[in-house]
Amino acid sequence: GLAASTLDARFGGAAACPFTAFWARHASTPLAARDVALAGIAPGLAGLADAKLAVALALVGGHGPGGDTPASQRQRGDVHVLLAGDPATGKSALLRSAASLAGRRGVAVVARATSAAGLTAAAVKDPATGAWALEPGALALADRGLVAIDGLCALPAADRAALHEAMEQQTVSVAKAGLVGTLPTRCAVVAAAG
Repeated sequence: GLAASTLDARFGGAAACPFTAFWARHASTPLAARDVALAGIAPGLAGLADAKLAVALALVGGHGPGGDTPASQRQRGDVHVLLAGDPATGKSALLRSAASLAGRRGVAVVARATSAAGLTAAAVKDPATGAWALEPGALALADRGLVAIDGLCALPAADRAALHEAMEQQTVSVAKAGLVGTLPTRCAVVAAAG
């Protein structure tokens, strides 16, 4: 199972104590406890237990290796989820709920209204000084959190390719306007396509 320290590291400690207490109270009935926890994800949607469980797993993440593991052997601990289905089946409500439950590290975007730069990073020029700066996109803003992408199929293929490095390597490499850098994107991606 997941240690409370996983939530403590992921969400800044606020969820660790209630998490531990909740599971201690339900130690003899873990499946009933799971159902209680899942009822808090998009409570207006009836059913969808498997989809809610997938979202819950993305929210709490996996357990990455310890701090003394060499960088070449590290594995990502985040769970990525793709919800695919017909329109009006609750996918958007699940995404909104996931982003909301992730707190300040939850970022929700609509694919039709974003681009590769909006997902990764953009180079912006300060009109007053003329200096260029990197402005983080949704994936970098949600570092150690969750990004919910609604309507993934509407995102152009070139922009969708920007997700690959972020999801696999958990970084975004940027080379724009003479600026070169790497931004961390250690986040779970929960996306919906219809």
